[in-house]
Amino acid sequence: MSALEQGSQAPNFDLPRDGGGNVSLSQLAGKKVVLYFYPKDDTPGCTNEAMDFTALADEFAANDAVVVGVSPDTVKKHEKFIAKHGLGVILASDEDTSVLQAYGVWKEKSMYGRTYMGVERSTFLIDANGTVARVWPKVKVKGHAQEVLEAAKTL
Repeated sequence: MSALEQGSQAPNFDLPRDGGGNVSLSQLAGKKVVLYFYPKDDTPGCTNEAMDFTALADEFAANDAVVVGVSPDTVKKHEKFIAKHGLGVILASDEDTSVLQAYGVWKEKSMYGRTYMGVERSTFLIDANGTVARVWPKVKVKGHAQEVLEAAKTL
């Protein structure tokens, strides 16, 4: 499936999250949602990205935006990741990759001549009505969280 585009209706999701329970797009209706997809807990790029979003969590909240990170890791791994780095964002587990596929970020990747399926680091800014307001495909981590915050402020 191809990635969602600006103006598309964001697919609903209902995923298990850190701390127990689930997080869903419908539950966050009326708020802006920063939905960021990342490959794996506790790897350098993913750790930096999560820490950058955490550092700006209060500013996102002040702009009525909720930050949700999604990877195929288990909730247990998410909780260890949060505890180890003091993260302050919601982390949701998509072990069966259904949400990753719905958002078009579960892609064939290649490393050292080996191809495999994995997460293409991407971020979606969803407005209070559930519409995709902005898409960042193939994210480069440095400065990304700040760029997303600036976009969220304009909604």
